Amino acid sequence: MSTVWFTDFSASPEMNVLEKLRALLSEAGLPKIFRAGQLVAIKLHFGELGNLAYLRPNYVRVAVDELKKLGAKPFLTDANTLYIGTRSNAVDHLLTAYQNGFVLEVVGAPVIIADGLRGADEVEIPVDGVYVKRAKIGAGVALADALLVMTHFKGHEQVGFGGALKNLGMGSASRAGKLEQHSTSKPKNLPEKCTACGVCARFCPAGAITVAEHAQIDYDRCLGCGQCVAMCTFGAMVPGDEASVEILARKIAEYAKAALNGRPALFVSFIQQVSPDCDCWGMNRPPVAP
Repeated sequence: MSTVWFTDFSASPEMNVLEKLRALLSEAGLPKIFRAGQLVAIKLHFGELGNLAYLRPNYVRVAVDELKKLGAKPFLTDANTLYIGTRSNAVDHLLTAYQNGFVLEVVGAPVIIADGLRGADEVEIPVDGVYVKRAKIGAGVALADALLVMTHFKGHEQVGFGGALKNLGMGSASRAGKLEQHSTSKPKNLPEKCTACGVCARFCPAGAITVAEHAQIDYDRCLGCGQCVAMCTFGAMVPGDEASVEILARKIAEYAKAALNGRPALFVSFIQQVSPDCDCWGMNRPPVAP
């Protein structure tokens, strides 16, 4: 079983949070895990444009600096999204990362979108899981020498919480890989709560929702991405049955195993500004924990 190191966010003039992070990385073995010449993928979430809960670039800079001291070659990466938004292709994704502060001058390392321009640059990795046999991982993650996974812990509208497994498993998957994971997690509409406002239909990337007296989902077209669940403010769009949600969670774990693929890795998770929803949305509600 792996050892877990912990520090809190208390600070003093002698030791601010960034210096505590630096000490934590050292204590957790960063200098022993990574070595000179390695292309190290720093896997993180750049935050959707308009979201303010994502991981601060300042934290990432600390990790970049420590890796560079070893002679490693770090880069920041994430894969494109399945749903409509500002990160569904590499151009918009890069611009979003830059606007959210992940620029070379701030973080000290380049940003590489893992699955390329349209989300098709992938490597199939055998995993032989219960639900996933060959995972489709973005090439930028799959071809790296080592991984540093930096995660903002937060709520998630389908699987409850999103942490390191969600960051690595879903976040490293190409668009086809994300579709494979979401394929069994179809949401459902509660007509008694639906106001027929049409927001879910407007934001559905597959055009699978029509609205008359209430929203109706065409399950032949539905991707299972959960965007309608996140966008509905009336609680009328909810995740599918427990079995489908459990399968989604297991697929995420199997994809995380494939993304790791036996390589050197260090996981750093930040339980700070724990927002109720994923950082994938272009807004964030007040945190459930500061």
